[in-house]
Amino acid sequence: MDADSIIGAIFSFENYGELLVLVQNSIWAGAVLGLLGGLVGTFVMKRDLAFAVHGISELSFAGAAFALLIGSDIVFGSLIGSVAAALLLGLMGVRARDKNSIIGVIMPFGLGLGILFLSLYEGRAANKFGLLTGQIVSVDTVQLQVLAGAAVLVIAALAAIWRPLNFASVDPELAEARGVPVRTLALIFMVLLGVSVALSIQVVGALLVLALLITPAAAALRVTSAPVAVVALSVVFAVTATVGGILLALGGRIPISPYVTTLSFLIYVVCRIVGSVRAKKGINGRLVHAR
Repeated sequence: MDADSIIGAIFSFENYGELLVLVQNSIWAGAVLGLLGGLVGTFVMKRDLAFAVHGISELSFAGAAFALLIGSDIVFGSLIGSVAAALLLGLMGVRARDKNSIIGVIMPFGLGLGILFLSLYEGRAANKFGLLTGQIVSVDTVQLQVLAGAAVLVIAALAAIWRPLNFASVDPELAEARGVPVRTLALIFMVLLGVSVALSIQVVGALLVLALLITPAAAALRVTSAPVAVVALSVVFAVTATVGGILLALGGRIPISPYVTTLSFLIYVVCRIVGSVRAKKGINGRLVHAR
């Protein structure tokens, strides 16, 4: 394949206007998932759970692959796998060292199960590929409503525990001393994280889910430390990467995930540059005095 063919596969906007009308539900779904990923991602970064997201995504992939094998609903299978992994991590991984070792065990097990189920599946190859790389180009109204409903439930639950969860994330020892139910909050958040991972897999697939739940929040933290600003920027970055990825993928012939992950990465690079420039100046923009 020559360079022109590669570029044509990535960017080809023939009949783009006609295609755009057909994917309005997909764009709305991407916006919903971007909002969810931006909100949940801020706590993932505060609680140092980036590795846990990857571990949960592997069991979510296994659940989705099993559902595909038996002809069941893929999203439901993904949710079962994600929530099971999240509860397992929440119940067993009390200390960071324990949690990381458990995740290291879960990841290859979940990936191996997923590959086994996909190997046994005799249907369309595109269905297999979509579980790994994501696909959100044919969302109907019912699917959009289910997705929006699940996202609303997660966001409502997150809003209900926002303040104590934030306290427990910043200083768990002090929060526990003040009577905050740190362990219970950790379990609740892990379940919410599991649901968020399962929903995000529809866009970027099991292998690249970090692009929605980690990178936007990490980018926001590079440019500000104000809690409200971090949340707002994380949501803006996640929605931009998701919706922008869908719009770009519409004009190409490759899966959506490379577009979403590339946009997310570019946003992070820009924020890192901005953060480095601001770090060389004072809080109020004044240059830091040399030693």
